[in-house]
Amino acid sequence: MTAARELRADCARCSGICCVAPAFAASADFAIDKPAGRPCPHLRPDSRCGIHADLRQRGFPGCTVFDCFGAGQQLTQRTFAGRDWRDDPATAGQVFAAFAVLRPLHELLWYLTEAVALTPDGPLRDELTVAVAETGRLADSGPAQLVALDVDAHRGRVNPLLSRAGERARAGRAGPDRRGAMLIGVDLRRTALAGANLRGACLIGADLRGVDLGAADLTGADLRGADLRGADLGGALFVHQTQLDAARGDHRTVLPPGLRRPAQWSLTLTPTSAGRRRRR
Repeated sequence: MTAARELRADCARCSGICCVAPAFAASADFAIDKPAGRPCPHLRPDSRCGIHADLRQRGFPGCTVFDCFGAGQQLTQRTFAGRDWRDDPATAGQVFAAFAVLRPLHELLWYLTEAVALTPDGPLRDELTVAVAETGRLADSGPAQLVALDVDAHRGRVNPLLSRAGERARAGRAGPDRRGAMLIGVDLRRTALAGANLRGACLIGADLRGVDLGAADLTGADLRGADLRGADLGGALFVHQTQLDAARGDHRTVLPPGLRRPAQWSLTLTPTSAGRRRRR
């Protein structure tokens, strides 16, 4: 059943697919270039990462914020019935191609599941429930069917429902519409963003210290390096753990229910006017 579907990565039950299938370029997120379909040099024979404990220090923060939404274990354990791409090289290309489809399907399932939980009984909730069932059916397809699926077309049909769910959840608290806004490095500390539509907004390095993001729709917002120290995300909508993992924050940052404070959000000390030091 879709309700029991795993929508968070369980690397222990995967065959290291995310360390092989995607390409990445040397950047602030990755220390090296790696073409699609080539294993990362740090991938061990047991499908574990050889530098997992030191990824950030070794120049791979992009790996620490990646989540396949459970697609990796679904593909390994169910779609390919436990077969490892290493043991059957002839199917490796199909495994990687299927992953490129299954991951966005699982991501859509995560958003749809969140939307159902946010939406009261009525026609919109019924439509969302149907979309969950249809997306789950597609995710359970066989390898050939997955590779042939036009996942972008399916996303195009589902996204309007998610937008409506976000609008419904923000009803009565709707703030500014900043969908897709380029806000890289912008100081937003004095900007009213409660109830804002920030779907797909680029907030890389943005200063959001102390900002109230209650009821703000953060679907797909890029929060890499965004400063969330003291910000209130307690009532923010569609916040995924990977967004927090990519951002900066501290013990004052209010998190949405069910999400954890990233380990790298270390506490810092700043001088007070009295000459003492206090936690920030």
